[in-house]
Formats: sequence, C-alpha cells, structure tokens
Amino acid sequence: MSLTVDKNILLIGLQGFTLLGRKMTTSNLWIVLFFVLEQIKMNCPIQNLNRFRLAYLRLQRQSTWLFNCALPDTLLILTKNGIYFLGSDKKAQFFSPLESKENLNPFVPPFSTLVRNKTDKDKDNFEKLLGKLIDAGRHVGCFTKDKPDSAFAKAWDAGLKAKNLSVEDISLPFAKIFAVKDDKEIELLKHSAHATVNAWNYLRRKIVDIVDTEKRIKQSRLAEDLEKSMVNVQVQGELAKKNILEVCYCPIIQSGENCALKFSAQSPDKLLHFGSIASTLGARYSSYCTNVARTLMVMPTELMEQLYELLLTTEAAIIDALKPGRPISEAYEAGINHFKEQKPDYLQYLVKNFGFVTGIEFRESGLLINERCNHLVEKNMTFIVAVGLQNFPNKEAKDDDKKTCSIFISDTILVCEDGPNDILTIAAKNRLRSNSIRFREENAKSSKEVEETLSTRTKRSVVLQDQTRHKQTNEEKRKERQKELAEQMNKEAKERLLSNKSGTAEAKKAKKSNTSYKSEEKFPDEHEVEKLMIYVDKKHDTIIVPIFGIPVPFHISMVKNASLANEGDFSYLRINFTHPGSQIGKENPQFALAKYLKELSFKSSNVREPGEVNAPSLNLQNAARMIKELQKRFRTLEAEEREKEGAVKQDKLIISQNGKGNPKLKDLYVRPNIIAKRISGSLEAHVNGFRYTSLRGDKIDVLYNNIKHAFFQPCDNEMIILLHFHLKNPVLWGKKKYLDVQFYTEVGEITTDLGKYHHMQDRDDMQSEQMEREMRKKLNLAFQSFCDKVFRMTNEHVDFDTPFSELAFIGAPHRSSVKLQPTSSCLVHLTEWPPFVVTLDEVELVHFERVTGNTSTFDAVIVFKDYSRKPHSIGQIPSSSLDGIKDWLNSCDIRYSEGPMSLNWANIMRTVNDDPEAFFEDGGWNFLSAESDEGEENDVESDESSFHASEDETSASSDEDEEEEEGVSEEESESEASLDSEEEEGKDWSDLEEEAAKADRVKAREEDEHDKRHHQTKRKGVKSGPPPKRRR
Repeated sequence: MSLTVDKNILLIGLQGFTLLGRKMTTSNLWIVLFFVLEQIKMNCPIQNLNRFRLAYLRLQRQSTWLFNCALPDTLLILTKNGIYFLGSDKKAQFFSPLESKENLNPFVPPFSTLVRNKTDKDKDNFEKLLGKLIDAGRHVGCFTKDKPDSAFAKAWDAGLKAKNLSVEDISLPFAKIFAVKDDKEIELLKHSAHATVNAWNYLRRKIVDIVDTEKRIKQSRLAEDLEKSMVNVQVQGELAKKNILEVCYCPIIQSGENCALKFSAQSPDKLLHFGSIASTLGARYSSYCTNVARTLMVMPTELMEQLYELLLTTEAAIIDALKPGRPISEAYEAGINHFKEQKPDYLQYLVKNFGFVTGIEFRESGLLINERCNHLVEKNMTFIVAVGLQNFPNKEAKDDDKKTCSIFISDTILVCEDGPNDILTIAAKNRLRSNSIRFREENAKSSKEVEETLSTRTKRSVVLQDQTRHKQTNEEKRKERQKELAEQMNKEAKERLLSNKSGTAEAKKAKKSNTSYKSEEKFPDEHEVEKLMIYVDKKHDTIIVPIFGIPVPFHISMVKNASLANEGDFSYLRINFTHPGSQIGKENPQFALAKYLKELSFKSSNVREPGEVNAPSLNLQNAARMIKELQKRFRTLEAEEREKEGAVKQDKLIISQNGKGNPKLKDLYVRPNIIAKRISGSLEAHVNGFRYTSLRGDKIDVLYNNIKHAFFQPCDNEMIILLHFHLKNPVLWGKKKYLDVQFYTEVGEITTDLGKYHHMQDRDDMQSEQMEREMRKKLNLAFQSFCDKVFRMTNEHVDFDTPFSELAFIGAPHRSSVKLQPTSSCLVHLTEWPPFVVTLDEVELVHFERVTGNTSTFDAVIVFKDYSRKPHSIGQIPSSSLDGIKDWLNSCDIRYSEGPMSLNWANIMRTVNDDPEAFFEDGGWNFLSAESDEGEENDVESDESSFHASEDETSASSDEDEEEEEGVSEEESESEASLDSEEEEGKDWSDLEEEAAKADRVKAREEDEHDKRHHQTKRKGVKSGPPPKRRR
C-alpha cells in the first residue's frame, strides 16, 4: 500500500496562498498572489542539496508547509487555470487523491500529475509544462536566491531560458503567508521555545563551571559540545523522545574583542575570555524555529551594567511596539528613540536591525525590524527581537583585554491582539542579576603564621548574584506545589474512603464455612465408628472421635496438630484444636457463645491380648498418620484456592490467519519459570493477544485486554534485553497465579570463564567485543521494530514504555540493592527477578525515612491509594539521589514528605482504616510534614550546639596552664566536636582554612612545649614514659 497525501490538509495549504489576495481590492480572486498566480506563474523545483543548506531553502520550506514532508527532485507549478506536479511514479501516487479535471474548491484549480521519464531526461514533460506557462503568461515566479545544482533542476532552468520566460523572485509574498501562524503552529513554536530555554540553562551552568574552575577551553569547542548536547534527553527530557527536535544552527559563542553580533557569525577558534560572553542559540521543533541570546558578564563594570539595563528596556520598548495594525518600522523607531534618550554616545555601536519574523523559516529577510520595513504587524506573527552593542569601549575596565566589550540580548515573541505580547523564551532569565558573575576574594588574615601559610592562596569562587535566591525560589516553588498537593490529596482521599467504606465491606468475600456433614444420612456407618474408635473420613475432611461414648465429628480445619507418644505399655494420642486467640485457624468463623475444646488425649494399650490380631494402639497410630496426611492435603487445596481468588480466566486467543505477517521474536526465554525446563521459544502477536511457544510445544497466552503496562528495556548497559508485561488481573499458569510475565534474551556473557585460553596476541578479545556491540545494536532494532509493529497492529492499544535510564537511582525494593528506573507511568526494576513495578497513578504519597545529615542512605515508603494495601518500602537509597527523586515526584504531581525516624506503618494504616473520618479531621497525612519540620529544627539545634563546642575548643586550646593529661583529652574531645560542627554547618572554604591554620599553630606550640619538657626530664635523669598518676 503506497503512502498518499492528506487531501484536506493540502487543500488548506493551497488555499492559504489566497491570504494576501483577500486583502487586495480586486474583483478577480486569482490575482491573489499577484507575483505568484497571475502576473507571475510559480514553479518550484525541489532537489537534493547538502543537509545544512536544505534546512532553510525556501523550496524546502514550501514543501514542508504544504505536504509536511520533503519531496526531492520534483517540480510544482501553480497557475490560475491549474496546478501541475512532475515527479517519480511513487511521488506521483502520493498526489493521486488530488487529481481532478475540475476545481478542487472555489479557491483551488484542477490538479494534474506527470510521471518523470528518465529515458529522454524529461524533455517531453518539460515541453508540456513550459507550454502551460506560456499559455498563462510569460512571467514566472521562483525563489531566485535558491541555486539548485542537480541535473534535473539545471535542465528545467535551461528550458526556461530557451523559451525567454521572465523570472522574478517570490520570496516576499511567501514570507507574508508564512508569517501568520495558526493554533497548531503556535503550539509547535512553544515547544521549540521550551527546548531553546533548556539549552540555554544547560549552557549557562556550563559556562559558570568553566569560569569557576578557570578551565581553558576554545569558544568553538564549547559551541560544538553544546550542539551535540542540545537535543539529548539529559538536556531536553521528554522533548527529545519524539525525534523531531533539531539544532537550529551551530550555537554562536563569542567573548572578548572583535565580536560579530549577527546570526551568520561563527564561534571563533580562540580561548574563552572571562569578560563578556555573548551566546546565541536556537532549536527547531518539527521545523519551527525559536532563538535566544544572552550575555554573561564576568565582574562587570558600572558602565556595562548601565548599558545592559538599557538594552533590556530597549528590547521591551520594541516588543511593546509590535502590535497588530502598526508597521514594523515603528518598532524599530521606538527602540532607537528609547536608546537615544539614555545613551546617545553609544548609538553607533548599536546593531543595525532589531530582529525579524521567524517560524518555519528561521529568518525572513523581507520582514526585518528596521526603518525600511513598512509591512503591518498582524496577530499571531512571531518575531525574534534582538538588540546588542557591538565592540563598544569599556573605559572603566582595569585589564587591557577587557577594554572592548559586546552585549547581545534576544528573545522570541508572539504578537497578541489584546494585552502584552507573549515572550516565548521568558523562562531564559535576562535580568542583570541572573547574568552577572562576580568573584569573591578573601585573603587570610589575623596572624603572621596564617599569612605565611596562606600568602599564596587566595579564596576565589564564582557567585551569581541571584544564585542563592534562585535556589531558594526553586525550593519554595516545590514546597508550594507540595502544599497544594497535600491539600488536594487529603480532600480526595477522605471522599474516596467515605464513599467506598460501605462498598468495601460488602464486596469483601466471606470465607466459605467448613461443614463436615450437612445431614445425619451422610454420617459414615463404619466399623471404627460403631466400636467407638478414632476414624478419619478423607472424603469429608473430618476426624470422628469418641467423647463419653458418642462419636463426635471435627473438621480437619479445626485441628491444630496431632502427636503420638509411647510410654511403656501405652500409647497416647494428643489432638490440639484451634480456638479463639490462637493464630492457626483465626480466619475460621468465630462463634462468641460457643464452647471450644482446646485438646483431647486418648490412651490405648500396646499389649496384644491372646486372640487379638493387632494391639489396641494400632488405631491411634493409624489415626495420627492419617490426620497429618489429611492436614497436608487440605492445606494444599486451601493454598490453591487462595491462588485462584484474584485470578481471572482469560478469553480465548484468536489466532491470526496471516501467519507470516505477524510480528514475531525468536529465541526468547520466559520468566517466571512457568515451563519446567529453561527452554527458549518464540513470541508472536495475534488478533487479541500474544502467544509464547517453547521449542517443546508449551504455550503461554497474554491477552491485550489484560495488559496493564507493557515495557521494553533495551540492552544498553544491560546483560539482557526484555519485554515485560504487568497484568491487570493475575492469571493462572499451571497451579500458580502470576501478575508479571517477562520474555527476554541474554546479550553478553553473564558469567566469565576465568580458565578460558587466551592467545598472547589476542588483544582482549577485541573481535568478540565488536561482535557483541553489533549484536546489541541488532537486538535493539529487532525488539524496537516488534514493538512498533504491535503498536500499529493494536491501534495504539498496546504501547511499550521504555525506562528513563538517566533518572535511575539505586534502592532495595526487596532484599538486594538494584537499579530502579522511572517510566512515563511507573517506577520499575525489570532486570532481576522478582520484578518491581509500581503504577504512579496508584500512589498516594511517598515518605522518605532516615533523612538526616549523618546518614549516607535513606528509605522511601510508598503509600498506595488503596489503604488496604500494605505500604512498600525501598531501602538503602543513596542520599545523593534525594534531590533528583524529589524533582521527579514533584513533576509527576505526587506528594512526598521526609523525616529522620522510621515509622510503624502497620499501626498507621490500621488507624487510617479503622476511622478514616477522624484521621482526616485531625489533618490527615499532614503529620508527616510536621515530623519533617521537627527534624529540620533538631538539625538546627545540633548545629548550634556544635558551634558552641568549636568555640570552647578555641578557648581550651589557648589555655597553657592546664596539665598535660587533661589538655590531651580535652583536645581530642574538642577536635571531634569541631569536626561535627564543620560537617553540619557547611562552613565556607575561607573559614575552614583559617580554622585549619589555627589548629596547626596550636599543635606546633604544644609540640614545642612537649619537646621542652622532654629535654628537661632527660637532664634530671628521669626515664621517659607516661607521667605518674596523681593521688586522689
């Protein structure tokens, strides 16, 4: 089946060419594109060019806007009387829905297609098309700035010249059509702006780190690194998953002298200069472009700050002037006048143009923000507004290499009819505080020794003026969002519990009562019963024992245990029964007014009398053995019944008749071990489910309607590649029910044979490593292809989710620590068995336990919305992962809290379930936040106490009159206190260095005193050793 164009979408695109005509005062609508359809007939050859030129060719843009794809080596001609398309057979079929001899609608003429003939190099086709152009008029419109170099395009140009047709440029009319965006285009531009802001934030952090560490790096190298990272998942997150995000152009990073503030500039191949760093970058999302430019100033002078603030207000004046109905040149004049009022002397350094229209074309050269563009601004136009001062003198700078600076600021805006215009890149902060980098220098003082130690060491750190405030703002935003989630969670949970309270009680299935005999007729008439002996009725799961001469039945579920003991000539059978208060049998129905037997003992002789075949105690021995067998069988059946309780019977799998066309994967193993032996098999998708067939013929069916989550985990950094299905309802395979089933194949050697022979010239098995890499790539492609086919085959019902490895963290959901990875809807670990799958929609809140400054790990307790479900604890999570997990949970709108203690969750959940109304009236889950606040207060108190300890240390260490033993002990204890103080308070580097210098000074003084005393004792002839003990 061939791919065809969407007729309705293309008609809208062709009809869009009439936008200009509707604004003209003419009776003939087909004069619309005066330069396109009447006076000049348009022809657009689209051909293969190198990819960087192709991205912004107007031919390419027109093809993308009309057809939503690129069609190389084709020809499109639009005239008043018809539209003609020339291309290969497949490309002609693409337009088959549009072929018509009549007008497609009142605005679009008939559409005809011609198939290319490569034998005569399209000579006949060109003659037909040139004839159509001559009949319509001899003026032809082209994008004259695009110079195609393929043989196909050159042959067409030769034909135009041979017929003496007049060719004119139609770039401007098309620019006016593309300038106004519809709602779908605006949405794409907002995504593009989000990606651009993400890239800038990433670059900003990187430049700050470079300046802080004084790293030497070339500007061109930094720009190349940014270009490679701009579309990564680590920078863009979900935006990078759809593979429609591209770099708009290679980022431009310039610093120091001779900066060129234009979008066609290149990053110089020089070292990054720590003065003013101007960065310009942009992203393309589904072919729609946005841009941002910012300047980071290192130790800016007062003049630089004044000019930066002036450029910000100038940009604001330009944006305010871009309103519907006003010419673009007015915005330029508004910017010039505003700047001239403040700093007329620096007007010569101002950039010549203040921006341009953007969209599917990055830069519309015919719609620049300058004094000559009189085109009227319209609603939903998008502009890149750019203002800058290029290579202006900075007389206040102390260093010669900072005497010349440049500042560049740019944003992408959307013109709004009412209210202020929408700045799409406003999240990339442009205020002065956010883009100023200052050094804090503190020379060590206070004493000669400290100065000697630190004379060559100067504290130097990068401080962004709004850094602390910015971090606090992010934390406050997160806390505000968590407060909103807490209120919403408590409200919804209370309503949910109260509404489901009665339903839950009724829905709980009562345990089936165990009855031995429903009537007297079914009471057994056996020899043992008549002789008042113990009888075990296996058919009815009952034992019958004599009590006061009457046979009494007891169901086996009431028997706790039975034991047989031999003492001399007698055997004793002791039967213990379940009763209220005992653990075993607590699920049996309780009858408050009934009398319960706790135990029965029977005594029988081991001596066989004359004439007896067996001793009387044989009955007790058989009864003890049969009771144990009956108990074992009954408990096994009960366990099977419990397994079947939650399980559902699946529908019958419908086998697809198109066997060869079904998506299929071979050489897969299955987990859990449903099949007795570890045998590989194949997984095949059918009409309503999957079927796994082992080589031995065992079959496992997984139906689509019972799949809750489907996961595909590639073999990147893993030893296996797998498909995992988490089911809605457990399914019985064999005699066990399973909620998870996984199909996988091993990629590398999980175990290594250390005794394997290696050749001396074998370079660490390079060939095998290369083969393994290729195999991993093939497996990833094969599994991904299978997932895509299933996705299409099931009409998007089964969508395989892939874990985000970049958000992974270590934790112990079961017994061992494993790597936990979030997906779009779950938190999972799939590599080792048993798996761990938590659906985020089922999570009520997450509480972090043991969160203190003294521990390297903490625990996370997941509380589910179903309060009858036991909370799940994930232990041994590294403390370094806490902030990342908080950000992830906050982005998923999941409430979290933290505390220093481990809580008794069994008691908490019992309190919630017993009286939910009272629990939520008392504040609900807010007590967890209160515990977190108390923990923070305790940390502050401990910080204060440790601070006093460090003060005591200073005073104690300076006291020279104390004796040696006491001085040593106090020094040790106080040094520990100071260590705690430093760890808890998080002191500045300069403070730590000063304290270290003081400690070195004190230690040196004590060593001198110790040496002096040591020499004195030697002179007196006293042996060296510990000082004598003092008498009390």
